[in-house]
Parts: sequence; structure tokens; C-alpha cells
Amino acid sequence: MKRLTLMLAAVAGLAISASGALADSTIKMVEVITSPPRTEFLKKQIAEFEAANPGVKVELVSLPWGQAFEKFLTMVQAGDTPDVVEMPERWMGLYANNGQLEDLGPYMAKWEDAKTLGDRAKQFGSTVNNTQFMIPYGYYVNALFWNKKLFKEAGLDAPPATLDEFVEDSKKISAIPGKYGYCLRGGPGAFNGMHMFMNIAAGKGGYFNEDGTSTINDEGSVKGLQMLADMYKNGLAPKDAVSWGFNETVTGFYSGTCAMLNQDPDALLGIADKMSADDFAVAPLPVGPSGKSYPTLGYAGWAMFANSQHKDDAWKLMATLLSPKDNLEWAKEVGVVPIHNGADQDAHFKTEQFKGWFTELSDSSKYEMVTPPTHLENLGNFVDQVAIKNFQEVLLGQKTAKEAADAWAAFLTKEQQDWLAKNKK
Repeated sequence: MKRLTLMLAAVAGLAISASGALADSTIKMVEVITSPPRTEFLKKQIAEFEAANPGVKVELVSLPWGQAFEKFLTMVQAGDTPDVVEMPERWMGLYANNGQLEDLGPYMAKWEDAKTLGDRAKQFGSTVNNTQFMIPYGYYVNALFWNKKLFKEAGLDAPPATLDEFVEDSKKISAIPGKYGYCLRGGPGAFNGMHMFMNIAAGKGGYFNEDGTSTINDEGSVKGLQMLADMYKNGLAPKDAVSWGFNETVTGFYSGTCAMLNQDPDALLGIADKMSADDFAVAPLPVGPSGKSYPTLGYAGWAMFANSQHKDDAWKLMATLLSPKDNLEWAKEVGVVPIHNGADQDAHFKTEQFKGWFTELSDSSKYEMVTPPTHLENLGNFVDQVAIKNFQEVLLGQKTAKEAADAWAAFLTKEQQDWLAKNKK
């Protein structure tokens, strides 16, 4: 009898063990804005999460940024959806409007760290149907890197304050053999910077008039696009810049190939590692004829797919990564402005190198932030595919600036007016 009891106990123990194994959950997480150091840091934060949550595992899938939009769309269309995805702002309309993202509002209502979450995070994560489909992990704000050594060599002692000075300074620097004024970005991710200069030249921020018609082909906007095309044509940017993405422009700057670069804080990571802090600085973007500038404020964050089978654990992972401690570490590592109130008081952000971004963020009378129309379902394909191809055609003289801007305006106007019609109050 005793032996039977021991056997039954052993069987029961095995059953409990098997039950524990079955209770383990694996969260599939997709990262799309990738680089080796960034991915390694995310893996470190994931490992800390797993250690604090026994039985929960995270499977990280890292997609190459240059092909991320198409690759992720293909995954979703094949039914291979993740629990958690890194969501660039311009993708949100596509997946949220199709009912594929989870409403994070109920989770946030019980989240202790929501108390210090900045209003901007709540606002930007709920641009589709006023529903919190995403929580940003940080903000990408454009400002102007300038190489002090090259400026001095060209007889210049300060960064350009206006668009006219931006072009003239580029000419003077480009007169130095083997040097160029501007690290133009014509390849992946080029749209936001390009459109920003169009807005500055036009003296008007944003994308649309009140009736939903696009402003991207306004006379001033076309002039801004033509300015970039002329700079490229006249040799003020490297010839291969027509296909440059993030890494190429950053390398072009820290190698001393070109003297100016408009970029977000994430570029500071690679540049500060390669250049002395005495040799470069970050200034606010130049203003246009209106006396104002229109920096692009982009963002990305974490979202949960609505068909996740592990929603509680998926939220637990997101809440950990978005906590004040983890978010501050993430912001420092990947180069974004953090999301929690008070984070800007950290010593890391109080250096001279961050001055340009915080000047723009603090002076709303001179610098008007422009965010993408993330509510539009087809914005991702337009920004990451169509507009890049057309911009390259303009740079190479295969299409006029007006032709490209008119095509973009037709597309954006239809998208916005369709959206307005569906969302009449």
C-alpha cells in the first residue's frame, strides 16, 4: 500500500510538473528599427524581464529596417502575427484601422507608471479613433548637426540660421576639395526630412488644409523640394547620397565627408563615438522666409496584436520596457527623447550636444513640431516606398519637383478626404 501511495504521489508530481510546463508562455516580439547594438540592448532588457517573470519567455524577431515594412506586412498577411510589435508611427493607421491592434486603454488604467507618462505619449499613441493602440517609447526630433572644423575651414563660425544661409554655407564648404556641405538622405527614411524642408520653405507646417486637401504641392513646398534637388545637382551633397539611408548619412557626417546633417538624437550615438565633442554641435533647424521652422517630430513605440493568446504577459513585457527606469535606459541607448515627465532632468540630456533639440522643443513660437498623419491607413506604403522612389527621380532629373509634389498631393488628399468622410462627427 505504501509503494502504491508513493507511485501515486510521483505521478501527481509529474502531472504538476507537466502542468507548469504547459503554463509557460512564449511572447513573440518583432523589432523593426534595427541595428546590432540596439538589438543587443533590447535582448538585455528582455533577459531582465524573463528573470523577473519565471515561466514567461520572449522570442525576439529582428527585421532589417530597410525592408521592414514589406517583411512585416507579409508576416501579418500570412497569419504569422506577433504578440508585441515595435510600431513606427506611420504604420499605426494600417493595422489599427483594420482592427488588428489591441486597445491598451484598459491596461493603462491599472498601470502605476501611467502617472508619470507625458501627455504627448497618450496623445500620439491614440491618433486612430481616439484609441490607445500604441504607447510611444520616445520621440525623434530633427535638428542640425554641424562640423565645426569644416565650417572654420570654409571661413564660417556659426551654423546657418536661415534656409538661404543653409544653401550658401553648403556652397562654401563644397568648394573644399572632397568635401560637401550637406549629408542629403535620398534612400530609406528620406521622406520626413525632405518634407520638413518643404514645410520650412512654405512657411506652413503639417500636411492638410481643413477641407482635407494636401498642402504638399503648395508653391512654397515645391520650392523646398526644388532646393534639395538643386543642391544635389550642383554638387553640394555626395553623388551617392541619392540612395543614402540613416547609416550612410551618419557615416558621411562623422567621417568629415559632409558638414551638415539633419537628424534625430539617435544619430548622436554613432557620431559622439567617432568625433570629439569639441568638433561638432547640434543647432536648431534653420528657419524659412516666414521666420519659423517646422521640425519633424516622429515617434515609435510598442503595440499589442489583438489576436494575441498571451495578452496579460504581453502587457507585462510592454509595461516593463515602458517603465520610467527601463525607458530612460532605452532612450539613452537608442537616442530618443524619453516619455516620462522629469526624464529630461537626467544629466545625460543636459549636455551641449542636446541643446538644439531642447531649444526646438521649448520655443513653440519659432519651432512648430510636425507629426505624421498616422491615422491614414496607407501612410506607411506611401512614406516608405512611393515617396522615396519619386524623390530619387526628382534628384536625378527624371521628374520635376512639381510633378512629384502634385502626385503626392493627389494621393494624400484622397486618403485624408476618405478618412474625413468616414469619421464625420
